[in-house]
Amino acid sequence: MKRKQQAERGVREGRERDARGRDRPDRAQGAESSESTAPPRPSRSRPRRPQRDGQPPARARTGRSGQPPSAPKQARGGKARVTTPVDSLDGRLRVVPLGGVGEIGKSMMAVEYGDDMLIIDAGAKFPEEWERGIDLIIPDIRYVKNRLSKLRGILITHGHEDHIGALPYVVSQLEAMGKVPIYGSPLAMGFADNKLREGRLDEKVELHPVEPGERVKFGALEAEFINVTHTIPASYSIAIHTPAGTIVDTGDFKFDPTPVMGEPTDVDQLRRLGEEGVLALFSDTTRVETPGRTPSERTVMETFDRVIRNAKGQTLIATFASNISRVYMVLEAAEKYGKKVAVAGRSMEQNVRTALQLGYLDPPEGVLLPLNEVLKLPPDQRVLVITGSQGEASAALARIAADEHQKIHLGAGDVVLISATPVPGNEETVSETIDNLFRRGANVIFSSTEGRVHVSGHAAREELRDMIQLLRPRYAVPIHGEYRHMALYRNLAESTGIPKDRILMTEIGSLIEFENGKGGVRGRAPSGSVFVDRLGDFEPGKFRLRTRDDLTSEGLVTITIIVDAESGKLIAGPEFVTKGLSMEALASPIRQAEQELKRWLERRPEGEPEVGYLVSQAKGITARALFRKTKARPMILPMVLEL
Repeated sequence: MKRKQQAERGVREGRERDARGRDRPDRAQGAESSESTAPPRPSRSRPRRPQRDGQPPARARTGRSGQPPSAPKQARGGKARVTTPVDSLDGRLRVVPLGGVGEIGKSMMAVEYGDDMLIIDAGAKFPEEWERGIDLIIPDIRYVKNRLSKLRGILITHGHEDHIGALPYVVSQLEAMGKVPIYGSPLAMGFADNKLREGRLDEKVELHPVEPGERVKFGALEAEFINVTHTIPASYSIAIHTPAGTIVDTGDFKFDPTPVMGEPTDVDQLRRLGEEGVLALFSDTTRVETPGRTPSERTVMETFDRVIRNAKGQTLIATFASNISRVYMVLEAAEKYGKKVAVAGRSMEQNVRTALQLGYLDPPEGVLLPLNEVLKLPPDQRVLVITGSQGEASAALARIAADEHQKIHLGAGDVVLISATPVPGNEETVSETIDNLFRRGANVIFSSTEGRVHVSGHAAREELRDMIQLLRPRYAVPIHGEYRHMALYRNLAESTGIPKDRILMTEIGSLIEFENGKGGVRGRAPSGSVFVDRLGDFEPGKFRLRTRDDLTSEGLVTITIIVDAESGKLIAGPEFVTKGLSMEALASPIRQAEQELKRWLERRPEGEPEVGYLVSQAKGITARALFRKTKARPMILPMVLEL
C-alpha cells in the first residue's frame, strides 16, 4: 500500500505542477530543454530499491479517470464512426501483429474476440541510414480504426520506445472513441504520461497503473500482468484470457536471477498459466541466435563502478533515456566515490524526474544535481548521464561529438561510456559518433572494447526454451524479431515438442485465428508503416503522419549537401529540388532557406562530419525558414554525401 500511495502521489504531484504552470516539460519534440535541471527530490521515505510491485488484486487503485481498472467492461466510445463494416468473428479469437514482426521495433498487436478488442503495445522504430529525414516510423493502424467501436484499451508491456514510442501518434488517430484507456506498470504509465503531455494529448487518455498479478476485465477479454526482468524495471508479460483460450505475449524478457532493480521473473505465475492451459505463446525472439543465457544486469554495474572509480576526467555515460536501471547504477557508483551526477537530454530529464516521483530512484542528498551545478565542479568529480547511445541526431551525445552542445564539451582525459549496442541499421551512425568522440580527445568505452558496458534485456536461446516449457503452449508464434530470428525460434520450438504445423510464421498484418483449439493464418489485414514528420520541430505538438502513398501530398523538398569526408567542410550545395510545390510562390523562401543552411554549414567546426546531425539540422533550418514565409509543411529529405 505504501508503494501504491507513493506512485499515485507522484503522478498527482506531476499533474498539479503542470496545472500551476511549473515544471512543465519542453513541448518541442526532438530538442533538449534550454535549462537542464535536476528533477525534484522525492521524500526520503520512499523505498531506496523498489522491489516487486505485487499487491493483492482486490486492492483499489485509480488512474487518470479515478476509476478502478476493471471499469471499461463496456465499449468506450460506442458512438465512434466505423469506416468499414466490422466482420463478425462468431466465437473465433483473432490476433493481428501490426508491427514488430520481421523487424526490430514498433511492436504492436491487436487481440480481438467478438465485440471486444485490445491493443498490446504501441511502439516506434527509429529510421535507418537510408531513411534520414524521417523522424520516426510507427505502425499503420487502419485495422484498428475500422473497428474502433470494439476497442477497449491499450496494454503496455514496458516503457521502452519500441513499445510506447508511437502512443502520441496512435492516440491522435483514436479521438472518435473519446478518452483512450491505457494500462501498464506505474513506471510505464509515467513515461507514457510524459510523451502524451508533450504532444498535448494528456486529456485524451485515461492512464491506469496496474501491478504484477492483477487481472483486468474488458468484456469477453481479461488481461493478466506477469512480472518479468528486462533492462527497465516494472516490465510485464501479458496473458489474455478469452472464451477461445489463453494467449501470452512475453513482451521483452529474460530470466535474470539477480536484477539490479525489482524482482526476478515470476516463474510461479508462468508455471500456473501453463498448468491451466495456454492456447498460443507469442514470444520475443531477438536473441535466439545466442546460445545459453543472457548475463545479469549486475555485470554492467561492475563495469560502471570500475569506470567511474578510475576516471581522471569527467565521465559521460550514454544510455537509452528510459533505461532507469542504468541511471540507478551510476548513482550508486558516484555516491561510493564521492562524485556528483547530472542528467542531460530532454527525454532523460523527463524520465528521471518521473522515476524519482514514483520512487524507483531515491539517491542520497546531494548526489544528483542540476547540470549547471555539476559543470562547475572539477572534471574528475563529474558524472553525466546523457541520451544518444544509438547516435540519434538530436540527442546529447551526437551534439557533444560534433562539438555543438551548448554546455558540455570534451577534452583530454574525459571518458565516454556508451552503454548500448547498435540497433541493426544504426551501426554506421554509431561508428561516426564514436570516431568524433575520439577526435575530441575522449577515451571512449563501447561494446567492441569492453564486453560488459551493456547486457541485453532479451532472453537467449535456453531462456526462450524455459519460457516454452513453463507455458507449454499448444501453438507458438515467434514475434519481436527479424525473419531469421523467427525462423530459428521455429526450430527451437519444434525441438521442445511443438509440432511444426502448430508453429505459425507470420508477417505484419497477418490475420491469425483460433477456433475450437485450432489455429492458423487466415489472410492479411491492411497494415504497414507510417512515417512521422515532426516538421523540423518548429511548432510544438505539431506533426504529420505520412505513408509512402502520400509523401508528396503537401509537397516534397530534397536537399543535397556534399561535404569533405575528413574535414567536414562544405564542398557543394545545399541544392534544393522541390516536387508538388509552386516554385513561383516558393522562390524567395527557398533562396532564404538555402542561404541560412549554407551559412550554418560554413560556420561548423572542422572534423569528420556527423551525418545524422547534419541531416537533422538541415531539415530543421529549412522547415523553419519555409514555414515562416509560407506556412507550408512539405516533407523535407536531406541527403548528405561524403567525398
